[in-house]
Amino acid sequence: MTVIKQDDLIQSVADALQYISYYHPVDFIRSLASAYEKEQSPAARDAIAQLLINSRMCAEGHRPICQDTGIVTVFLKVGMNVQWDATMSVEDMVNEGVRRAYLHPDNKLRASVLADPAGARKNTKDNTPAVINMSIVPGDKLEVIVAAKGGGSEAKSKFAMLNPSDSIVEWVLKTLPTMGSGWCPPGIIGIGIGGTAEKAMLLAKEVLMEPIDIQELIARGPKNTAEHLRVELYKKINALGIGAQGLGGLTTVLDVKVKDYPTHAANLPIAMIPNCAATRHVHFVLDGTGPVALEPPSLEDWPKLTYNPAGARRVNLDTVTREDVATWKTGEVILLSGKLLTGRDAAHQRMTDMLTRHEALPVDFNNRFIYYVGPVDPVRDEVVGPAGPTTASRMDKFTRQMLKETGLLGMVGKSERGPTAIEAIRDYKAVYLMAVGGAAYLVSKAIKKSRVLAFADLGMEAIYEFEVEDMPVTVAVDVNGNSVHESGPKEWQAKIAELVEIG
Repeated sequence: MTVIKQDDLIQSVADALQYISYYHPVDFIRSLASAYEKEQSPAARDAIAQLLINSRMCAEGHRPICQDTGIVTVFLKVGMNVQWDATMSVEDMVNEGVRRAYLHPDNKLRASVLADPAGARKNTKDNTPAVINMSIVPGDKLEVIVAAKGGGSEAKSKFAMLNPSDSIVEWVLKTLPTMGSGWCPPGIIGIGIGGTAEKAMLLAKEVLMEPIDIQELIARGPKNTAEHLRVELYKKINALGIGAQGLGGLTTVLDVKVKDYPTHAANLPIAMIPNCAATRHVHFVLDGTGPVALEPPSLEDWPKLTYNPAGARRVNLDTVTREDVATWKTGEVILLSGKLLTGRDAAHQRMTDMLTRHEALPVDFNNRFIYYVGPVDPVRDEVVGPAGPTTASRMDKFTRQMLKETGLLGMVGKSERGPTAIEAIRDYKAVYLMAVGGAAYLVSKAIKKSRVLAFADLGMEAIYEFEVEDMPVTVAVDVNGNSVHESGPKEWQAKIAELVEIG
């Protein structure tokens, strides 16, 4: 009979969450390094280089891979012969582990969980509660999977109730491009098929936790329906040319995972959930001998890269003019230095409400750039914690008013902009720059000073002023409304088709 002590589970969950905040799974690093080696798109290769450099920096510095340190998902398989030496419920033990992890003084993680989601949306301050999935299985051990899922990738989850005669492959290939690049490819796609609506979603999430093994599968050949689907979808998704960060390139997915379950004769439920470039999960077993001891990976598993983009344009944000910005071309890498304002969802909502009431804003945005970011709190001697971009399209509905009424010159964020924002950017001769999602620690090292200018009550969503030095970005939408997220994938889809035909 195995006895699991209360603090052993609590401490194991806390340690696991700290571990995955700064260590990528080794299989992910190896797959990403392989994608970097074969990538032919300069923009995508630059983005993957940033991801790999950021990952190694986080492993060395024990700081978060991404500023969005996720909502915690836990899968528990409880052996039927396990006994508990505990006064708390299993859910409470897990949540106490989450609380300890996210409030750890040496590596405080960003609290992103909001209670009353349809109402006040009040931050719980410690990232609790976790989403917990529990099953009772034969045996005398406790198997645990701990994951931290970023909001940008979770927001792109898809579900459909297909007819039994519909094609799963067609649905995936039609639906995946509608997800945009806010899920920060290259990553992993999880697909759940069958059961009921909620079961399909759970299958898609759970299968994301499996090791990356698509190359081994291709080498040995698929042996069942799920494996045939994996190989077909892996090849056809990458043939779309979406590429790293949606910039166009050879690798959009590092693996496709499929898990199925029996379903009703009238139904074909299908769920698709992406895991982003900040893929974070770890598996462990408690057997009654104490908390888990997770072994750190070897730094030899990371490629030794340095970031020095050839031909990058250096820009001084304090002196840049509209005439300067008009010369920037989509796909061009720019290194930003100078004073950069920040603001994301809550700040934009408050500012547009003030503008609508004809009230003066607390910050002058005229001829300035704004960075869509919610940074992690700094520790020790840091100016700011990991500070990667948030999904820019969430600010699309605010863009026209901000450009029209504040004189804002440019924006920095993650992934593509929608038609509404692109039209406003073109009309007001502004520019949108893309920072790499999933390279948050690398970006933070370019931030030399930080101070809150307004809306301090919003915490990480306050308006900051950063002083940056050589912060890497890519011109994603130029003053004429040309978008690299439209041109890049089209160009590389055609190139991939040509390569396949030649091959």
